[in-house]
Amino acid sequence: MQLTLVSAQVALSSDPDRDHPMSPLRSTCKSVRTLAAELTRQAHAVSHQTVSEVLQSLGCSLQANRKTREGSEHPDRNTQFEHIARRAKEFQQRAQPVISVDTKMKELVGDFKNAGREWHPQGQPPAVRVHDFQDDELGKAIPYGVYDLGANTGWVSVGIDHDTPEFAVESIYCWWRQMGRKTYPEARDLLITADGGGSNGSRTRLWKVALQRLADVTGLKIGVCHFPPGTSKWNKIEHRIFCHITRNWRGRPLESLEVVVNLIASTTTTKGLRVRAALDTDGYPTGIKVDAAMMAFLHLIPDEFHGEWNDAIIPTGVGRVSKQPRKLRVKL
Repeated sequence: MQLTLVSAQVALSSDPDRDHPMSPLRSTCKSVRTLAAELTRQAHAVSHQTVSEVLQSLGCSLQANRKTREGSEHPDRNTQFEHIARRAKEFQQRAQPVISVDTKMKELVGDFKNAGREWHPQGQPPAVRVHDFQDDELGKAIPYGVYDLGANTGWVSVGIDHDTPEFAVESIYCWWRQMGRKTYPEARDLLITADGGGSNGSRTRLWKVALQRLADVTGLKIGVCHFPPGTSKWNKIEHRIFCHITRNWRGRPLESLEVVVNLIASTTTTKGLRVRAALDTDGYPTGIKVDAAMMAFLHLIPDEFHGEWNDAIIPTGVGRVSKQPRKLRVKL
């Protein structure tokens, strides 16, 4: 009887059709009670407790999904990692800035539930909205971050419009004006490491046009290295700044843009991380097209190794620009 029950339970637990819409044991409801009911229907009358004990005897346990699959792996994935590390080391040896950039997840602004917990008087948790529908007045926060690998400092621009290449490069320019040029007064070059997609994607033409504008305004030769597809989690900013920002505001509703900016700016670590943040209320329209003629004017030099991932942008003018504007906007 016991052997028959185990065999039947194993067959149910490993049913290849359990995700079929018509299966009685869909993965969304395969609890011990559901298994017990199905076994009883098949003439194996058992309780859910017995089912649980049998599963444990088979070495089974309750487990959540684990994010381990990164999709198809590019054959030069590791070589690109090595290339990025080599370029970063070479820049740092010459005391030139190396930054990691990315957009953090957009956040709804208002009295919405935020994952995590913080200390409150017992039985008095903060009250938040039941449904996460965007508040038309408060909108959303779009944090774009810049992490300085050498100085262990960061800058985050909190936008309110769209995550576009213009917004991304404007955020980098804010970092340069507020932090970068003070830390690296003799800088002539800048290396940017970024994901392969999004507003700073390797195939995004407006990203390259905006970087040309940044190079022209700052006088910096800008090198860019993109991570291979499906490897964004290895971007330094993800685990040097963004994870600490998330920890800093866990369990706390982001009730206003001021709260978002202040919580980001108060993020620190025991290893000395310092972060500055500012609100960017400018509009960044989407749908801007960059044609081939515009691309032809770029002073862009693709790298010999995967030029679609690695390139350099040379300033148009000769020498450093003496006066830099307060805002950097692309001239199309």
